[in-house]
Amino acid sequence: MNISSDSTTNKLILLYVLEKIEIPLSENSILDICSSRNNWINYMECKEILYQLKDVSFIYPLDQNESEARYYLTMEGRDCLSNFYRRIPLQMREEIAEFTKQNRLAFKRSQEYLADYEKIDDGSYNLNMRIRSPFANEPMFQLEFRAPSRESAINACKLWREKAPLIYESVYENLIEEE
Repeated sequence: MNISSDSTTNKLILLYVLEKIEIPLSENSILDICSSRNNWINYMECKEILYQLKDVSFIYPLDQNESEARYYLTMEGRDCLSNFYRRIPLQMREEIAEFTKQNRLAFKRSQEYLADYEKIDDGSYNLNMRIRSPFANEPMFQLEFRAPSRESAINACKLWREKAPLIYESVYENLIEEE
């Protein structure tokens, strides 16, 4: 669907995306979803709307001390959306609902399953893999280890996004006793 020219409708579209995706999103992810991938909102207007919605407390940034905050929908934002969501054309609401349903897990992985590596003096690579809490500024799980080569470090980082939940579940089940 083409870009909407109505500023109010665009604000509602952004709120609707956050409601349907059900996870906090970074500014880059919001811009990617609304402007790059789907052409629902003009890029520059989307950036402006993001700040306007933050100023009126319809969205709230998590992780303000990190390099990139993730935004979630506040109760005020939900109330506004519930009262005015019909201003978003039905076809666009359906398109947004379908897109978020199909892509939620990929965005969750890219924002909550983090991995990086750095070369150390002996030529190997130190890997740092984390699962970030969805609603906190701290890791729920962190794993550090070494890889023998840059290629193996890159491959491990790619696999982490797919396998992080299974690895976390396995470690948790093997180490934590439920009473």
